[in-house]
Amino acid sequence: MVRNLQHDTFLVIRYVKRRLTVLIDIDGKHEWRDCIDVPGVRLPRGYYFGTSSVTGDLSDNHDIISLKLYQLTVERTPEEEKRDREVFLPVVDNLKLPGMEAPLEPMSGLALFLIVFFSLVAIVFAIVIGIIVYNKWQEQSRKHFY
Repeated sequence: MVRNLQHDTFLVIRYVKRRLTVLIDIDGKHEWRDCIDVPGVRLPRGYYFGTSSVTGDLSDNHDIISLKLYQLTVERTPEEEKRDREVFLPVVDNLKLPGMEAPLEPMSGLALFLIVFFSLVAIVFAIVIGIIVYNKWQEQSRKHFY
């Protein structure tokens, strides 16, 4: 969406009251469109904000022309202040990430028994078939003198 444009594109990142919002202006008309809006984001204090124009692909060339940071003054209750001080790692409430599914319940004893039993039956069956095929092969490979 932002490749080979004749005008600058803009990105606004806002973090206010546990809500992370990203707005973009790719048309150069200062008309902001929602890109992402995530409620329940809890960021710890004392971290730094960093940017990079590295894309990992040599075909793209992005330049960060300017970066403006503002600290918003937001009225908070003492409860919100205390709750935000207790955050040590970045967390998003009620967000399921890919690969972060709930652990599977352990198998019941009957299910485990049936899996082991049928696995053993299949292994014995494969061994018997292998022995029969090997004996037939040996029989055919013997030299017959008639």
